[in-house]
Amino acid sequence: MVNWKSKKTGDFLLLANAVVLVLLVNLVATRYFFRADLTEEKRYSIKPQTKDILRTLEDDVYIEVYLEGELNAGFRRFQKNIRETLDEFRVYAPGKIHVTFTDPQAAGSKQAQSEFMADLAQRGIQPTNVVDTRDGQRVEKIIFPGAVIASGGMETGVMLLKGSTARTSDERINQSIETIEYELINALYTLTNTDRKRIGFLSGHGEADSLQVVSLYRDLGQVYEVERGVNLVTTPSLETYDALIMVRPVTAYTEQEKYRLDQYIMQGGKVMFLIDRLNARMDSASAEGYLALPYPENLDDQLFRYGVRINPDLIQDLQSARYPIVTGQTGGKPQMQMMEWPFFPLINRYADHPITRNLDAIVTRFVSSIDTVKAPGVKKTPLLLTSAQTRTVVAPVNISANALRQGVRPEDFSKDGVPVGYLLEGTFPSLYKNRFLPNGETKEAFRDQSAPTRLVVLADADLAMNEVNPRSHQPQPLGFYPFTNYIFANRDLLMNAVAYLVDEQGLIQARSKQIKIRPLDREKVTQERVTWQILNLVLPLVLLTIFGVVRMYWRKKKFARFG
Repeated sequence: MVNWKSKKTGDFLLLANAVVLVLLVNLVATRYFFRADLTEEKRYSIKPQTKDILRTLEDDVYIEVYLEGELNAGFRRFQKNIRETLDEFRVYAPGKIHVTFTDPQAAGSKQAQSEFMADLAQRGIQPTNVVDTRDGQRVEKIIFPGAVIASGGMETGVMLLKGSTARTSDERINQSIETIEYELINALYTLTNTDRKRIGFLSGHGEADSLQVVSLYRDLGQVYEVERGVNLVTTPSLETYDALIMVRPVTAYTEQEKYRLDQYIMQGGKVMFLIDRLNARMDSASAEGYLALPYPENLDDQLFRYGVRINPDLIQDLQSARYPIVTGQTGGKPQMQMMEWPFFPLINRYADHPITRNLDAIVTRFVSSIDTVKAPGVKKTPLLLTSAQTRTVVAPVNISANALRQGVRPEDFSKDGVPVGYLLEGTFPSLYKNRFLPNGETKEAFRDQSAPTRLVVLADADLAMNEVNPRSHQPQPLGFYPFTNYIFANRDLLMNAVAYLVDEQGLIQARSKQIKIRPLDREKVTQERVTWQILNLVLPLVLLTIFGVVRMYWRKKKFARFG
């Protein structure tokens, strides 16, 4: 007969219950999948939109990451986070994601290495020179912090090192870690998505020609269906376009064209305006008495109704791009010197928004300021702001490169954070509400209030215009600045802006991930080094000795009774 009160039976029942509980937990876990991320900023979690894309993958995906070999501590941390993100991808796409890590410098011969690296550069994976110190020696290594993703017979390159070059190397790597998920899943979605959005470029008003915006065409064409030459009057069914882009109109829009654009927006259409308010050009800046005057594009009242006003001025900023200026003559030859050109502000202050998060600096040319006006139902986010040493010059603006030789006075640049780009979101009032409609238009389909939609207004069309190599006549990458051979983040800004306008899945929200750096206080570490060494090395030994002495004394006292 079983003695239910015995200790042996109780222990056996406890063990049996534990085994049954473990089996039940495993059975439940096989049916209901979940993961728990206990970090404060959810650094090991991926966005729901990312999970949805991974769960619906049909073809296998092959990802080759070119970050392997001997790396310094910062890039080892970067590599570790890439691995962890891809491991999360595998969880939600079991058996579909195949990952390898490769060292480009591990290729056979020097020639094979060079060809391999050149191929990576053509895919958009730019090399980075990493300087480290090992055993007192300065060591340099070229790495390619990017990946190639292939699926369904197509492939694309992804540059994973992002962030602002104005930050420290650790901060930039941290910014890059925050964007790993977005860069990878966006490239993967681009490869596997068959329902591509339609983007139309407006024409008919002297907009930037094809050669000037060909880089933007190509970059957008890798993700969307891009169509040029969209005319607001003659193009049928504007509503079939998911977004329209306007790049530097120089002649006036008619009332009928403005009405068509207005009604496109009222139906929920998205528009990105890139507008040069003044006719300012560097090829005329060397002429004496050159004045920049406003373009007559006739869009002021329309943008005003939507909540913003592009002012007829130009911004000068002490944080600006350098430009070669003739400073004198030597032997009958002009002497050139690179000088900061205040009319080319470098923008490195952004809103905390997925469009601009972790962007490097962008270069602008002859940019105007933007004011906001009252527009009920419209949320206005200033995306781009100038530095703390800015001034505005109202039209007509005298643009003279020779003025740089006279120097600038920093005390004249007293404005701080002048907005030059806005994101507008909400329901917009129609320009033609309580007004007569243009000739030929009827009120049958007229809407005086928009469906919820988004607009982006940027007061510099040069953001979208690429340089052209004067020798080969080939377009340069968007954001390439020829006088410093540096590629600014103009492309990333515009690609993010278009993605935000048309991204119904909210995929770009993956750019909002934030990972906090919790560095040690180096000064405090230096001051308290000995104290913590004693606490970590000596104190445990002292405590262990005390424990041994106390335990020996206790055992001696306990067993002395049996002596």
